[in-house]
Amino acid sequence: MGMGAVAASREDEEAKKMEAGGDTVGQKLDAGALFVLQSKGSWLHCGYHLTTSIVAPPLLSLPFAFAALGWTAGIICLVIGAAVTFYSYNLISRVLEHHAQQGRRQLRFRDMATDILGPGWGKYYIGPIQFLVCFGAVIACTLLAGQSMKAIYLLANPGGTIKLYVFVAVFGVFMMILAQLPSFHSLRHVNLISLVLCLAYSFCAVAGAIYLGNSDKAPPKDYSITGDAQNRVFGVFNAIAVIATTYGNGIIPEIQATVAAPVTGKMFRGLCLCYAVVITTFFSVAISGYWAVGNQAQGTLLSNFMVDGAAVIPEWLLLITQLFTLLQLSAVGVVYLQPTNEVLEGLFSDAKQGQYAPRNVVPRLVSRTAAVAVATTVAAMVPFFGDMNSLIGAFGFLPLDFAVPAVFYNVTFKPSKRGLVFWLNTVIAVVFSALAVIASVAAVRQIALDAKTYKLFANV
Repeated sequence: MGMGAVAASREDEEAKKMEAGGDTVGQKLDAGALFVLQSKGSWLHCGYHLTTSIVAPPLLSLPFAFAALGWTAGIICLVIGAAVTFYSYNLISRVLEHHAQQGRRQLRFRDMATDILGPGWGKYYIGPIQFLVCFGAVIACTLLAGQSMKAIYLLANPGGTIKLYVFVAVFGVFMMILAQLPSFHSLRHVNLISLVLCLAYSFCAVAGAIYLGNSDKAPPKDYSITGDAQNRVFGVFNAIAVIATTYGNGIIPEIQATVAAPVTGKMFRGLCLCYAVVITTFFSVAISGYWAVGNQAQGTLLSNFMVDGAAVIPEWLLLITQLFTLLQLSAVGVVYLQPTNEVLEGLFSDAKQGQYAPRNVVPRLVSRTAAVAVATTVAAMVPFFGDMNSLIGAFGFLPLDFAVPAVFYNVTFKPSKRGLVFWLNTVIAVVFSALAVIASVAAVRQIALDAKTYKLFANV
């Protein structure tokens, strides 16, 4: 029997253990892994999940990042972000495949950290950071959706007086319903629709930018970087954090956990599908948006499409762009809710009873509803997406998606110190760890500067 057949046989045995409630890293599966991270998907399903988790409405912030970087640095950072994240996600996938072939399939980011670096890393570093990043993404999605709903409302009813927090609350109720989908795998059809939606609103945003850039309503095309030297430097690191958030994922192991055994090669194909969409959308929106508005780019490109409450592009185009964005935000939010769902299931469900047993259904309903309610409340209270976006990218996505994968690979495979792979991974880990620290400082500084404009439940 060949080595490939042996590996596949081991993965098939591992899949049977998982279905029976067996173990992955020497311990019995808890209800979170057993119920939420079911391994039933194909590489296409994996591609849908990846695309939803990466190609999300934060990509509409890329022109804003370009405003702090300029044309050359902006495009270079966008290219580096694409190359490094594709490489890093592939590193994580190869590490996961290696352990699966050894009969120790890891289903969660913290499982990887525990097995590779030790229990302290999983419990006190990777686990908390991943949870904060993913729950922060749920908050950000809820806030952005509320803003999209308000924009649609104002287009239909100029001068309307309904406050932003009302729309945030309405979307939160919808999220409470969507959050009850039992497992990550059950989102596969939702995420296929999400893939179509992200292409749709990106193309609409590009069309809007081209229209605005050629109209007399466009701001003067000034591509200079504004501000004094200090503000420019911090602005650069803030922009890097925004780009990191845009490319960020933070749940690669959980996505690969949804793939049926044998897993070998499936994640790579899913990544290829995802990055075909990434390249198409990120570059087109960033370049067209920055071309149209220059250094006047706001937190999201859609904000530049409305001036003083009036649309500066055709209203129908802005309306469908906002609608497509709103619909995809529901899918993105529920995807990033999955690590929270997995933790909640582990705490409150009984793995010995069925997933749909009353003993497990009631706690699931209550806990997931409560989690969404908390995210909705925070989104309504602190409606400042730009600052939140930067901090999430700096504190969470930069280490999780850029630095940690290289460390995992070097520790697992121990490549030769004379070879290119070892030093490439080491350089990536060191450089992006340093960037994470500096960008976190820049993000906190920006929050401090903007604090005077903060107001709980502000109607922004």
